Amino acid sequence: MNLFEETRAKAFYDIVTDTMKANNKKLLRQLPSVSSLLEHEEVVEWLNEFPRPAIVASLKEALEGFRASILEGEIESEVEVEDILDSAEAELERRTEPSLRNVINATGIILHTGLGRAPLCDAAIEAIVEGASGYCNLEYDLTTGSRGKRQDHVAELLAEITGAEAATVVNNNAAATYLILQVLAAGKEVVVSRGQLVEIGGSFRLPDIMSASGAMLREVGTTNRTRLRDYEQAINDRTAILMLAHPSNFRTVGFTESVPLGPMVELAHEYNLLAVHDLGSGVMIDPSELGMGGEPDVLSSVASDADLTCFSGDKLLGGPQCGVIVGTAELVEKINQSPLARTYRVGKLTLLALEATLRAYLDGEHVIEQIPTLSMIDASTDKLAERAAKLSEQLMAELPKERFYVCSDVSFAGGGSMPDQEIPTVVVQWQPAGCSTDEVVSALREAEVPVVARVRDDAICFDLRTIRESDFEGLVTSVMDAVMEVGEEDEEDSNDLSLPVV
Repeated sequence: MNLFEETRAKAFYDIVTDTMKANNKKLLRQLPSVSSLLEHEEVVEWLNEFPRPAIVASLKEALEGFRASILEGEIESEVEVEDILDSAEAELERRTEPSLRNVINATGIILHTGLGRAPLCDAAIEAIVEGASGYCNLEYDLTTGSRGKRQDHVAELLAEITGAEAATVVNNNAAATYLILQVLAAGKEVVVSRGQLVEIGGSFRLPDIMSASGAMLREVGTTNRTRLRDYEQAINDRTAILMLAHPSNFRTVGFTESVPLGPMVELAHEYNLLAVHDLGSGVMIDPSELGMGGEPDVLSSVASDADLTCFSGDKLLGGPQCGVIVGTAELVEKINQSPLARTYRVGKLTLLALEATLRAYLDGEHVIEQIPTLSMIDASTDKLAERAAKLSEQLMAELPKERFYVCSDVSFAGGGSMPDQEIPTVVVQWQPAGCSTDEVVSALREAEVPVVARVRDDAICFDLRTIRESDFEGLVTSVMDAVMEVGEEDEEDSNDLSLPVV
């Protein structure tokens, strides 16, 4: 290109740029003000349902979005007020809907950490609703009229169910572990097998918690093999605790060896040391009843004479998020008297739910059917197949062009429990016709009733192990909405084909 052509091209570019800038300024001036939009009939109706500040913020957000599109050259004609209001309404709904929402868990992961782990039993839900609707005797002794202790509402129950002398509750099992170490071993050594130095979700590492508590970690054995003599050889004048941490979220297989809790407890007591069992998952019934091979239970831990056992409330126990410590009365009292205990205490809603959950365990014959986590694990594939057939029929009735199949698959407990144990299950499998699987999965997550499913071999799987029959109606509606939404997007994309510039 010669100098003349370059000059002409630049002049042409400047003219086009100036024209676009002038047009943009005109379009920006034509955008309505927030005050004028507030007088619009549709917005006036919003004021009957939504707070004014939220409406104003949503209108501003919508206008800002259109301003940005105009300046980017994405809009070349006057913006319609209806388009602004549609954008503002979508933003208003986003701002005013609850952040925490009910979700249909179709993944088959029973204790799905991202979805809140254990669903509560009916009795726990009723207790929360009743207790939260007014006042309750959280720290008030109705017999004496004096101040009471919030732990008393569950401590006796926990002792009765587990066989321990005493119990206390904190806000999660990480806090339980920290308090035990800080109160009983600060400045002293805690002996742990190298193969049990676990890391759980959120980068929580046992060595880090031990360091923060002031206790000193003494690793023994190797990653795959630890023997009783490894513990004994590590004992010295600074040793306070022999600790067994259950590797609840992983398994070491092959050439392995570990020390059972019983012999470790005997060794600790022989040297006048404390034996602590960080159990993690907290199953409170005989694991063999649910086919949970190799999963240690709370009752066996207490029966082994471990001085303290700690575990989670929202895993295999099936209750609310909390950490439970059971053991000797002397040690539990020391933990309760710690200045740090208050920082980890639980609120009334947790105690209401936990007490109701624990009372279900008093009825040993029916506890599995009362606790959702246990009943999900226990559900037979025959029952799941019956429910899968019903769900498939409902889906096909509403979406005759789609194909749904009932298939066998496997589920997992999740939540750092039984990591290597596959649970046979039944799923409804769906490969969307003419739609991208990824797009449909995204649309399901963003539906009015969000559905979180898993994908296998480019097909969407709805796992009946974690789907209740009461979820069917919402799931079917969400699937219909997702198909419609993705279909409309694909149609818009096909209509937005621009011709190549020649």
